[in-house]
Amino acid sequence: MSIVLARIDQRLIHGITVNDWNTRLKPKRFMVIDDQICDDEVVKGSMRMSKPSGTGMSIISTETAINNFKMGKYDNHGVFVIVKEPETLLKLEEAGIEFSDVNVGFLFAEGDRKPITNRISLNDKEIEDLKELSKRGKNVTFQYRPSDEELSLDAILSKLD
Repeated sequence: MSIVLARIDQRLIHGITVNDWNTRLKPKRFMVIDDQICDDEVVKGSMRMSKPSGTGMSIISTETAINNFKMGKYDNHGVFVIVKEPETLLKLEEAGIEFSDVNVGFLFAEGDRKPITNRISLNDKEIEDLKELSKRGKNVTFQYRPSDEELSLDAILSKLD
């Protein structure tokens, strides 16, 4: 399998992803999947400057990611997928793209999101999307840094009661 981890993190590429998670996962490619950022050359340029030496970085749309995975473009190396919202991962899963682990790292407390932890806020749709990913066999965990305690989806959902 080419996806070593699928992470939900609104900040996408930042020090924690390119340092801490890179050290743990040792991916060959960082892949940001975002339908807006993929068209913003300024943001893409700044993200690419932060990639660790010896790795590639793709900043692409959901459709392009699905097509590239289906064509086997990343079959020979590990890919660390980073998205802003669970819905993007559901689209990948529905398209038949294989991955087993979903890590939730950072979601801002904005709009209709409810704070769950000091780094995670979720709205009702995101909660339902995460539950759906879990129902489809994905191991959904919450962990900001690899050295932090890993919390299960059930542990997070229990905080909502």
